[in-house]
Amino acid sequence: MLFSEIYGSYFNVVAAVLAEAAEGCLTDARLTGLVREKAFAESVLSIPAALKSGEWPLLGEGFEPVIRHRPDMPLTSLQKRWLKALLLDPRIALFAPDAAGLEDVTPLYQPDTFVRFDQYADGDPYEDERYIGRFRTVLQAIREKRLLRLGFYGRTGSRRSVTCAPYRLEYSAKDDKFRLLAVDRRQRHTINLARTYDCEALEAYDPGSFRLPQRQLRELVLLLHDERNALERVLLHFSHYEKETQKLDDRLYQVRLRYDREDEIELLIRVLSFGPVLEVKSPAGFIALVKARIDLQFQQQ
Repeated sequence: MLFSEIYGSYFNVVAAVLAEAAEGCLTDARLTGLVREKAFAESVLSIPAALKSGEWPLLGEGFEPVIRHRPDMPLTSLQKRWLKALLLDPRIALFAPDAAGLEDVTPLYQPDTFVRFDQYADGDPYEDERYIGRFRTVLQAIREKRLLRLGFYGRTGSRRSVTCAPYRLEYSAKDDKFRLLAVDRRQRHTINLARTYDCEALEAYDPGSFRLPQRQLRELVLLLHDERNALERVLLHFSHYEKETQKLDDRLYQVRLRYDREDEIELLIRVLSFGPVLEVKSPAGFIALVKARIDLQFQQQ
């Protein structure tokens, strides 16, 4: 809302149109093309007509602009404060974002404004300089396709070392941890970055010389009983998954959610956290996991 209300789709597409008009290269076809490219599909019916008819008095009859200079889209004070607040997040700071121009801006909120009650408290040490250095070395190696020599602690606490080709960083919101996915000539590795103690980028490698594993996508079908604002909570909680939602009744919805097989256990925990408002319909393997986890909880009581 902070961005779309002031500099939303219509503002951006009109700015692009005026920029081309200022260069003297705007045509009727190009006007329509810009609207198709930068606005909503139905905007083709309204924006070109409003500009050409003079309803929006920004273009002359020969597509000459009424302004003398290319339009600029400066950030508002509210937008700057929101960006400054985001940059206070230590996870974003790992990527060394450019904060130029925001030095004297007051953040819109502080990191401790929000209390996360559904997240483990032992997340990665994002403010540890050694962790930050290793994270950025890994990130650089992924971007430049360079081999990595990693030293890390295994599940039993033993020290291990591996030379591998890194190909993806993943973040778990539930665990508040980053993990590295990498391969070598023999196997695939999934390494929690917090468990690493040494990291060195080596020479560049040919991506074609390593066989990267393909994501194993699965589909989970859920019935959502909209009680206690469950629909809004579920859609927000699973917003980063590809999904389709179908209304079956006044308070009953079917949700088809696609996920990577590697994320199955984390997804299971998330689904169970909603209790009876979420009912798993398929696949059978996921239903079996739900039953096994519930049985385990009863045995531990």
